[in-house]
Parts: sequence; C-alpha cells; structure tokens
Amino acid sequence: MNNVNSQEAGAESDLELAVRLAGEAGRQLMEMRAHALREDVGPTELKNSGDALSQAFLGRELSMLRPADMVLSEEALDDASRTTSPRVWIIDPLDGTREFSEGRHDWAVHVALWCAGRLEVGAVALPGLGLVLNSGTEAPKRMPLEGPLRLAVSRSRASELVKALAERLDAVLVPMGSAGYKVGAVVRGDVDAYVHSGGQYEWDSAAPVAVAGGYGLHVSRIDGSELAYNQQDPYLPDLLVCRPELAATLLAHIAQIHQAAEPHMSGLNKDGMYAR
Repeated sequence: MNNVNSQEAGAESDLELAVRLAGEAGRQLMEMRAHALREDVGPTELKNSGDALSQAFLGRELSMLRPADMVLSEEALDDASRTTSPRVWIIDPLDGTREFSEGRHDWAVHVALWCAGRLEVGAVALPGLGLVLNSGTEAPKRMPLEGPLRLAVSRSRASELVKALAERLDAVLVPMGSAGYKVGAVVRGDVDAYVHSGGQYEWDSAAPVAVAGGYGLHVSRIDGSELAYNQQDPYLPDLLVCRPELAATLLAHIAQIHQAAEPHMSGLNKDGMYAR
C-alpha cells in the first residue's frame, strides 16, 4: 500500500497518523475498561461507553489533523457526499464490543484511509496483545504450511459455508472475536484463512484488508472479485483473507459449495450468501 501524505513535508504521514490514532484509541479503551470492571459496570454500559469514547477521540483528531478529508464510521452519521471526496477515512472505533465488554483480548480498533479509488493505508490496533498492525510493514517470510488448515470463525457459531469448507478440506475451526482480530490472526500466522459470509460493512474490513494486503496476503470477496470501498451503500457482505497459496483452492471450493446449495436452503441471506 502507498503511504499518502496530504500534509506539508515533515508533518505526520497518513500511515503514521493511522497507526498513532488506532494505538491511542486502544490505550484509552484499555484504561476505561480496567476502571469500569473495577467499578462493576455492566456489559451494555461498557459497550456503549467504549464506542463513544473511541469515536469521540478519532473523530476529533481526524477533524483537527485532516480537516479536508471525510470520515465513514460505524459510530457516526454517514454523509452521502463522501463518495465525491478524494479522501475518506474509514474507521471502526471499537470492533468487537462483546469481547471488549467481557474483558477478553480479541477486539480491535480500525483506522484506514481510502484515497482516489483504493485503500491507501490502514492500521489495526489489537490492544489486548499490545500490537498495532499496519499496512506499511514489509511482508514477512511465512513458514510453510504444516498440519491441518486453520480457519478463523465466529465465537458464536461457524457459518454453514465455513463448516462446509472445513469438512471438504479437513480444516480446524478456530473460534475468536472481532473481524479485525480474525484478520490479524491470519496476518500473525495464528490461522491460515478467514472466510466471512454473514454480512459486514466497510468499516468492519477496510483497515484489516489494508493491513493484510500490506503483508502480502490474498484479499477479495468470496467469489474472487475485488473489494470496493467508499460506496454509496457501505454494506460489504463477505470477505476472504488468506495465505496467497491457498486462495485458488479456497475460492474453488467456495464456488462449488454455492453451486451445490439449493436457493431455498436455510441460512442463505438476501445476497445468496451463508448467514452467520
């Protein structure tokens, strides 16, 4: 990914800004949660407070430091005119509110920049691990595949599509929390692929996809088509992130599974994709 800097020479670059904002938002959320858990704050209040805190911080910083840019966020009203802007920050202030409220580590903060038709930079903070993954990191050398394929799946239940894939490929399902954390698990090598078909929005995947692409991973929709961002409707229902050598195999099996599925089959949503 290119590191676009709309500011004068010597100023904080877009990538540096994304990394700093994601990391600082994560730090503030960790502090808030520690205090709230000591005070026995309920999970609903903690979720809402976390969303509000991170949104306020990210929105304020972006407004001050990139005033000409627009922002698409899960936690703010959408301005339809953003689709005419050449630069749009796509953020998820707290990805994985359930995990955050339960004191778990598998949640994330997403900060990405879409510029002139593509994702340019992205940062995914994993505060529970003390990490900020970013799109500017040189892709590491990956170890050869060994043992069964590992697929990241939802903690609540694996989608019918992923269960079918696992059966075909003798894969192991690895439950974990937020979308950003799942993509981060592929980036870090804890799993080999993340296949999602249950419905998402641009803020769920923009920063993780930018990071995964920067690390040399395959990213696409589950039919192999490109992921498009800063669309009028930010709904982006499905996602495949995997080691590049697995992409052709996974896409072929996904296509075969969809071809075999009856249209009326329980679990298919309005897009014809398997619901979570």
